[in-house]
Amino acid sequence: MAFMEKPPAGKVLLDDTVPLTAQIEASQSLHSHTIVRRYSDFDLLNNSLQISTLSLPLPPKKLIGNMEREFIAERQKGLQAYLDVITTHHILSNCELVKKFLDPNSYSVNYTEIALQHVSMFFRSEPKWEVVEPLKDIGWRIRKKYFLMKIKNQPKERLMLSWADLGPDKYLSDKDLQYAVKLLSSCSHPYIYKITFATANESSALVIRPFSEKGTLKDLIYKAKPKDPFLKKYCNPKKIQGLELQQIKTYGRQILEVLKYLHEKGFPYGHLHSANVMLDGDTCKLLDLENSLLGLPSFYRSYFSQFRKINTLEGVDVHCFGHLLYEMTYGRPPDTIPVDNFPPAPSVFVVSVLESILTCEAMKNGMPTVSRLLQMPLFSDVLLTNSEKPQFKIPTKLKEALKTSKECIEKRLTEEQKLIHQHRRLTRAQSHHGSEEEKKKRKILARKKSKRSAYESGEEHSAKYSNSNNSAGSGASSPLTSPSSPTPPSTAGASSIPPAPPPPPLPPAAPPPPSTEVPTQPSPQPDVSASRGALLSSIQNFQKGTLKKTQTCDYSAPRIS
Repeated sequence: MAFMEKPPAGKVLLDDTVPLTAQIEASQSLHSHTIVRRYSDFDLLNNSLQISTLSLPLPPKKLIGNMEREFIAERQKGLQAYLDVITTHHILSNCELVKKFLDPNSYSVNYTEIALQHVSMFFRSEPKWEVVEPLKDIGWRIRKKYFLMKIKNQPKERLMLSWADLGPDKYLSDKDLQYAVKLLSSCSHPYIYKITFATANESSALVIRPFSEKGTLKDLIYKAKPKDPFLKKYCNPKKIQGLELQQIKTYGRQILEVLKYLHEKGFPYGHLHSANVMLDGDTCKLLDLENSLLGLPSFYRSYFSQFRKINTLEGVDVHCFGHLLYEMTYGRPPDTIPVDNFPPAPSVFVVSVLESILTCEAMKNGMPTVSRLLQMPLFSDVLLTNSEKPQFKIPTKLKEALKTSKECIEKRLTEEQKLIHQHRRLTRAQSHHGSEEEKKKRKILARKKSKRSAYESGEEHSAKYSNSNNSAGSGASSPLTSPSSPTPPSTAGASSIPPAPPPPPLPPAAPPPPSTEVPTQPSPQPDVSASRGALLSSIQNFQKGTLKKTQTCDYSAPRIS
C-alpha cells in the first residue's frame, strides 16, 4: 500500500485497548468466537513473553502419560489459570503477541512491514532524511512503529520517527486532519515536546521529533534504557522506588500546567501516562499530541471506561494524572482501580491528591478539575522558573472541528461505558442465580409451589364432585315430566284439584288404585343420590388389573380353501 493510498472501503478500525478474555472449552460452541490452540502454541507464546522477566504459571510439559484423563483435566485448569494471568495484566494484555494468540483473524497484518512501506514512500519525496535503525517494540501500541533517524547533512543529530495507523476515534475530516497534524510543528510551549515534522493522509500519520537519550519519565522511574522493548523495560522492574518529593511536586505542577493550557485552547488530549512525558533536564514535556487527532485509544482506557462519571476528556486527563502521580510516588502502577488503601507516601498532601482521584468515592461522586488540582497544597507552592511564552494558534474553523471531534469521542466513551455497565449487571445477576445457595432457594420454592398447586387442584376436584352430587340429589327429589310417563286415572268430584305429578321412571311404581275420595299428594320417593354416589365411587375405584383375561378368535381374515 502506497503512503498516499486511501484505506480500503469498509475498513474496520479496532480498539486495541479492549481487553480480551479466553475460556478453555472441551468442545466448540456456536455462540462464541472459538480458536484451536495446542499446548505447543502456549509454550511458544510463553517463550516469547519471557522478555518481560515475569514468572508466568504455564503448566509443565509431560512426555509420558500425557493422554490420561486426569492429566488432561489438570492441564486444562493450569492453562486456564495461565490465560487469566496474561489477560488481566495491563501491559501483557495489550501486547501484539497476546492479541495475535487470542484473536489471529483481527491481528494477522504485519504492521512493521506496512510502516516500512509508508516510511520508504515518504523518503522518496523527502530525500534529506535517512533511517538509522528501527526501534523495535519500544512502544505499547500495535499499530504504531518507531524508527531512529538522522538528517544527511547533520549526521550526529538523532531524530525519532513514529508512524501510526488511524484509530476508532478519528472523527476529523481528512482535510481537517491533515491541516491539524501539520499545525503541530508550530506549537511552542515550555512543557510540550517539540515536533520537527508532521504529516498525515487518509489512512495514517507520520511524526518526527528529536530523540532523547535520557528517555521518558517512565524510564526514569523504572531505571530503563529508552531503546529497549516495552515489555522488557516496564513489566517487571528490578527495583521499585518512587521519586523524591520535590520531583513529584515539580513534575506534577508542570504536567498540570500544560493540561490546563490545552483545555483552554480546546485541544483534546486524553493520552497522559508516564511514557508520554519526555524529560529535558528537570523539565517534563508532553508527547504524542497527535494521538487524539488520529483517533487512537488511550493507554488507560480499560480503566476509566469502567466508571460512568469519567465521561469527558478533561475527566480522562485527571484520571490519568492520578495514575501518573501514583507511579511517581510508589515506583509502580496501582494494582487495582479504584484504590482505597494507599501505602505510606513522602507527604500526606500526596495521599490527599490521590484520594481525590483514585478512590471509589471519587469515581462515584466526581473528581477535581485540573484548576482545582493546581490549587491543592501539593502543587500550589511550586515555583516555575521557565519563562517561555506559549504559542499555539488554532484557526476558528479548526477549533469548531476539534470541538465536534471531542464531542464524538466522548459520546463513544459514554456508549461503551453504558454497555459495560449493562454487561456487569447481567453477569452479576447470572452469578447470583447460579450460586448454590440461590439454587437451593429455588428448589424449596418449587416444592412449596408444587404442593400448593396439588392441594388447590384437590380442593377444586372435591368441590366439583360435591356440586355434581348436589345437582344429582336435587334432580331426584324434584318431579320429572315426560310424555311417556303414565298419569293416574281421574275421578269424579276431583275437578277442582289437579292430579298429582307422575313419579320418575326409576324405580317403577304401581299406579294408585281408583278412589272416590279426593286424591292426595303421592308419598315421597326414595332418594337416589346414594345409589349414584356408589356408582361414581365404583367408577373411580375401577382397576384394570382386576379384569379377567379373555381369548378372542378373529374370523375376519379371509380363508383360502
